[in-house]
Amino acid sequence: MEKNDRYFMHIAIEEAKKAGAIGEVPIGAVIVLDGEVIAKAHNLREAEQTAIAHAELLAIDIACKETGSWRLDNAVLYVTLEPCAMCSGAIILSRVKKVVYGASDPKGGCAGTFMNLLQDDRFNHQSEVVSGVLKEETGELLTNFFRELRTKKKAEKKKKKAEIEITKINSL
Repeated sequence: MEKNDRYFMHIAIEEAKKAGAIGEVPIGAVIVLDGEVIAKAHNLREAEQTAIAHAELLAIDIACKETGSWRLDNAVLYVTLEPCAMCSGAIILSRVKKVVYGASDPKGGCAGTFMNLLQDDRFNHQSEVVSGVLKEETGELLTNFFRELRTKKKAEKKKKKAEIEITKINSL
């Protein structure tokens, strides 16, 4: 693992924290070209109410606008969670040279865990893949987020059940 991979993954983690702070799944992405960050983004699916507001797609869009080209031939994408099928498709189509991710996604990761779209030689482009960079930190962000979400949902369910009981008692 390159020192730069850790450095840029820390920036992606900061983006992921921004997502978590607004109630989004904490995933962040950074695109680097020639050693410089040209795009940063985090999940905005809930805020935008659109399925395509994944961190990777938003970062790719920003990077394309920044470079004035849809081709990101020499770019490196750093993302805190292994890309899904949709994001992997965009990575392939935008010709991202290398993808570095933190936590693996056994249920939907398409960079080698569930399947490997990024290196499938049936496509006209493949990306180099580096996995597991700061995987403990990136995985912990997700684990904590979903643990808190389950706790909140459980508390809401308990509160609603109590309100129903009070309503029943008051109606007697």
